[in-house]
Amino acid sequence: MEAFFKTHKYLVDHIELPVRRLLMDEIDWTHRLIGIKGSRGVGKTSFLLQYAKENFGTDRSCLYISFNHFYFSEHSLVEFAEAFCKQGGKTLLIDQTFKYENWSKELRECYDRFPQLHIVFSGSSVMRLIEDNEDLQGIVTSYNLRGFSFREFLNLQSGTSFPSYTLSEIMQNHVQIAQDICKQVQPLEYFQAYLHHGYYPFFLEERNFSENLLKTMNMMLEVDILLIKQIELKYLSKIRKLLYQIMKSAPSAPNVSQMSKDIGVSRATIMNYLKYLKDARLLNMLYAEGDEYPKKPNQVYVHNTNLMYVVSPGNVDKAAERKTFFYNALHACHKVNICKYHLDFCIDFKYHFRCESKPEGGKLYSKALYAVDDIEVGNKSVIPLWLFGFLY
Repeated sequence: MEAFFKTHKYLVDHIELPVRRLLMDEIDWTHRLIGIKGSRGVGKTSFLLQYAKENFGTDRSCLYISFNHFYFSEHSLVEFAEAFCKQGGKTLLIDQTFKYENWSKELRECYDRFPQLHIVFSGSSVMRLIEDNEDLQGIVTSYNLRGFSFREFLNLQSGTSFPSYTLSEIMQNHVQIAQDICKQVQPLEYFQAYLHHGYYPFFLEERNFSENLLKTMNMMLEVDILLIKQIELKYLSKIRKLLYQIMKSAPSAPNVSQMSKDIGVSRATIMNYLKYLKDARLLNMLYAEGDEYPKKPNQVYVHNTNLMYVVSPGNVDKAAERKTFFYNALHACHKVNICKYHLDFCIDFKYHFRCESKPEGGKLYSKALYAVDDIEVGNKSVIPLWLFGFLY
């Protein structure tokens, strides 16, 4: 146990906190069992350590552990939690949960046996924490940690502290909001850098970003999909090929029959693979209103623009980039569907958006709102695209 406390102290003392994640204030920390889901690379470990540092420092009532430790190959989580509680432990932060075979059953046992213990654990975005998990139903509260928003990236790079805005606030008051921001900083000077490398926090590391992201993508495939979903290794090449084909043409309507022939698997398997790639936060699927998986999506998108630049460096389509950024910024907190009015997106079943480059004049559709690139301040129904990066 003492070795874990020493590791905890070292990590908390040395964690660098360049950006305070908004999710920190959205979580109801009074819940006894909290799951933090997120794709690989978005900073789940740093988030847990940031919470420990802010609220406990090196107080021994809080302890961070990782199932990477070989200790848990011979000792159970329940056994460890019991020893921790006997030493006055109150808050247990658990990382790399998927690497522990009976994680959900033992989390349930800890919840039942140690009512004084608060547990916060991180999990892969493909893990089912509530749906299809009988062990945790009714006791776990799940939250999603997203990659950096443009707001978080801008604050970090420019030394500002801009707040987030709701979609309603942006639509109703976007001119004033944009003007206030532009008095302090020129957001377009930072926007392209964000689209290229600002979503994943590891752009802060002194390593080649593209190579790092490629490794992360492969870990998503090999661990978050194959290992967690218990898919045989021989199918990895097929999933990789499918992902590459989609990323080269996205956003586009998927031809599942052709994909089935190209990849050499059934149509049903293609649909399963698409779902796994979506859960891993590599792809997004766009549906018409009322439709959802397992139906075929109307369009498939790359999850975020950073992935586009890694897969197709120097060959990213600007129209696809605009739509991908917009979809990624909106889908976390809003319902996003394909628009039946031949625009790009329908948000929350009532707002209809088109993503465009800088307008050159011409008639605007009365039903549409416009998310427009290359402008700092909009007017009426024309809203700067970058401002949607302030939703979280």
